[in-house]
Amino acid sequence: MASPSKAGAALTALREDLVGDVFAPGDPGYDEARAVFNTMIDRRPAVIAQCVDEDDVVRAVRFGRELDLNIAVRGGGHSVAGMAVNDGGLVVDLRHMRAVGIDPAAEAVRVAGGATMSDLDRACQPHALATTGGRASTTGVGGFVLGGGSGWLDRWCGLAVDNLLGVELVTADGERVHANADENPELFWGLHGGGGNFGVATSLTLKLHELPEFCIALVLYLPEFGSEVVRTYRELIAAAPDEASGGVLYLTGPPEEFVPPHLVGTLLCGALLTYAGPEGDMLKLAEPLLALPHESQIVGAMPYADVQCMLDDPPGMRNYWSAEYLTGAPDEYVDAFCAGGEAMPTPTGTIHVLFPLGGAIAAGPREYPVPYRDAPWAVHPFGIWEDPADDERCVRWVRDVRADARPWSTGAVYLNFIGDEGAERVVAGVGKENTRRLAELKRRYDPDNVFRFNHNILPA
Repeated sequence: MASPSKAGAALTALREDLVGDVFAPGDPGYDEARAVFNTMIDRRPAVIAQCVDEDDVVRAVRFGRELDLNIAVRGGGHSVAGMAVNDGGLVVDLRHMRAVGIDPAAEAVRVAGGATMSDLDRACQPHALATTGGRASTTGVGGFVLGGGSGWLDRWCGLAVDNLLGVELVTADGERVHANADENPELFWGLHGGGGNFGVATSLTLKLHELPEFCIALVLYLPEFGSEVVRTYRELIAAAPDEASGGVLYLTGPPEEFVPPHLVGTLLCGALLTYAGPEGDMLKLAEPLLALPHESQIVGAMPYADVQCMLDDPPGMRNYWSAEYLTGAPDEYVDAFCAGGEAMPTPTGTIHVLFPLGGAIAAGPREYPVPYRDAPWAVHPFGIWEDPADDERCVRWVRDVRADARPWSTGAVYLNFIGDEGAERVVAGVGKENTRRLAELKRRYDPDNVFRFNHNILPA
């Protein structure tokens, strides 16, 4: 560690050189700058550098290296394990870098490293273009894409990494690197699922797809119909085109207009059918779901960017998530899933989701470190609650859901859906055969493991 005098001089220089703001403990605004959406995380970085451009990122990384500080990178800040912030290190905060530049003719978009999914989706909407985004508008684009990227459009146009055209990166040495299929192709390969292990992504270029129409059917049922709802959705999606996605879920009835007042705060089962195409086609698909006894429905065309906001994880809550990718959803598993739904902690913001893969996901490129591509289904217990007294029961419920799913687990997992579950789960998230190759890449670009606040790959 640097001496106090050296650290003080370096911090003074950073405050002068950085165009953006710099926060240290005791500064006004420090506590606000270090807060992340998951209130279970309470960490105190030594320095937070709120960068406004790539030059600022270079300055911040070089400052961190000069003082031998570990570096966390904050994009959207949605890492459930709190990996966007650390204790006693440097946080490179990209939240002021949110520009989105669309080239409609090339059907491509360049997204700055701190942009959220809402920034991307709202910019694409006027052009009737879209690409696979997270299922919450507040998700950061950078971490989402580099971690693989699963969302409502992935059965239709592939995972987010399948649409990645290029990345601008600042490495652990403070150097700027561009990676695409032709330039630094090995690094480009590693960025398809290897996350933030190799540097700070200051911008990403993504392929866009024409999306003139988008529509949904969201149907809410009493929980005793859960098993029938899941089976109906399972059969529906098995015969559906790739444009169809969505999932089935258990939730606490939220205080929204579409929830009957007497059901607010009670356990409900829901089916969400999303469709990247005409409303008439979606309505035909949705008929079996609408034929079941239900309490409310939202059916029709809706802007994709608005649908992206429907399941936003509210700030100021405690969060614990996990996932299992499944070999299938036979009746025995449906029963286990529904039992998990019936046992879900309520009333909380917790959601118990089962959703389909297949389509363009399964048909996508085989060479990337994305080992969950072949799974037809995934279960995602998404624990959200407010009272710390509920910590034990909510965390235990998430772990029980995972345990119940293990007989059907492929062993692979999408890392963006989980917290810090240990080194073996990181291997499960990139694949055993890819781990060594990623470790060699890590040694080349970050041999000191400066960027370790992520689903970490150790240098070979």
